[in-house]
Amino acid sequence: MIYYNKLVRDKIPEIILLKGKSCKTRKLDGDNFLLEIKKKLEEEVKEFLSDPSREELADILEVVDSLSLIVGSSFNDVLQIKEEKKQSRGGFSDHIFLEYVTESKQGENYI
Repeated sequence: MIYYNKLVRDKIPEIILLKGKSCKTRKLDGDNFLLEIKKKLEEEVKEFLSDPSREELADILEVVDSLSLIVGSSFNDVLQIKEEKKQSRGGFSDHIFLEYVTESKQGENYI
């Protein structure tokens, strides 16, 4: 017997049964689900950091999709906010690394 004690995708129990195995699951309530989906986000980010692939990135997005619903939004709403922030603050396409900021005299710009 292998213990996982973690949140899994909805069809995982069915896939386990199709392989001739059995499993024990339970449905999480709101607070417990929030705790476990946060752990799942951390797990998926760690997997992406060790294997930066499209598949791992897709797993992160699936978790973000679920988190969107928890905060009372939709994934599309989150994408819209992302675009608004990109328009106002930019994205990361220029690869800018900020080293430091100093107080400057009026009109000076070090960037």
